[in-house]
Amino acid sequence: MQRLAGKVALITGSGTGIGRATAKAMAAEGARVVIAELNKAAGEQTAQVIAQAGGDCIAIPTDVTDEASMKAAIDAALNHYGALHILHNNAGGSTNVDNTVVDAPIEEFWRVIKLDLFGTFLGSRFGIPAIIKSGGGSVINMSSNVALMGIPGRDCYTAAKGAVAAMTRSMAVEFAPHKVRVNAIAPSATMTDRVRALVAGNPALNKLADSHLVGLIEPEDIAHMAVFLASDESRMVTGQVYPVDSGVTIS
Repeated sequence: MQRLAGKVALITGSGTGIGRATAKAMAAEGARVVIAELNKAAGEQTAQVIAQAGGDCIAIPTDVTDEASMKAAIDAALNHYGALHILHNNAGGSTNVDNTVVDAPIEEFWRVIKLDLFGTFLGSRFGIPAIIKSGGGSVINMSSNVALMGIPGRDCYTAAKGAVAAMTRSMAVEFAPHKVRVNAIAPSATMTDRVRALVAGNPALNKLADSHLVGLIEPEDIAHMAVFLASDESRMVTGQVYPVDSGVTIS
């Protein structure tokens, strides 16, 4: 039996990279998937890939940093499928202008806080009530290994991802009585097109990628963890931050 049969999943930032891999993996496990993606063309392309494989999905243009847009995406999921059981707050990302607290551009700090942290906040703000009304389910946030270890030159990104980890724990306590589990994944550098470009231009990130113990991480590796956290196999798991990092945080 498919592990997510009968469930509805909304995945932000699912037009490319980890989000697209997760959307494909959840659809393959029987979930009906809502592609919530800022880039309309990329979102529709993900939906087309899933549909061609026999999956059930819709694409909704979504800006996770905009309250009205995020609420509209949740409403669209409920209107189309009648429920929401899985929310994957995946949208986010760093840039190569990140730096130390002394040298990072102030606008980069607010960009990453707005996208990675506030976007997760808004997704949860509107998604969790929908999950509660649907009988409970799973919220999956995206932290990072940089929230768990010291990485030089990434102080904007570490601030946002550390806050996501902290918020994951508090949300897990708050919403457990409503049958909502909240966990986070903490990837190391994952070989999406965007990250490959970042690693190539940043000595610290290049060194980090070289320290992976069991090989480089692909988007599908993160997707497998997301499917586990979305499924009933993890029904006793909440408030946890799971490194998927090829051993970087212990090396």
